[in-house]
Amino acid sequence: MIKSEAARPIRILLAEDEPADIELVKQAFKQTKIIGELSIVNDGIELLEFLRKEGRFEQVSTPDLILLDLNMPRMSGREALAEIRKDPRITSLPVVVMTSSSSEEDIVKSYELHANCFVRKPLAMPEFEKIVTEIEYFWFSIVTLPRYGES
Repeated sequence: MIKSEAARPIRILLAEDEPADIELVKQAFKQTKIIGELSIVNDGIELLEFLRKEGRFEQVSTPDLILLDLNMPRMSGREALAEIRKDPRITSLPVVVMTSSSSEEDIVKSYELHANCFVRKPLAMPEFEKIVTEIEYFWFSIVTLPRYGES
């Protein structure tokens, strides 16, 4: 199990609209015993409200990492990523695009919008667990992340 430097729970924000994919992520985190908080939003508008602590998200903690699906209703992951990178309060938050898309256009556009990485979602649970474990290890054991407020 991995803990952040100050033993504060690792905070991950999942932006995903597909219930089956949400369950896969939850199960993968449970299987890999990731320590922390997993918050979930279902579209790009909710994602931005969460990050900006607006409305019902006024009391949420700033995440350490965002897992972002590209294809969501109301506001796509691409549009949300563009907005995140324009907002000086949240521009430096790490964003992992985690999507079922294998489109070269989506890959290129994600990096042009300054995604930190692009990961294709696997279909089978063992592969999904492996990816979550690798994301967890890389982002919370190897990388040094900026510290955002405790609130």
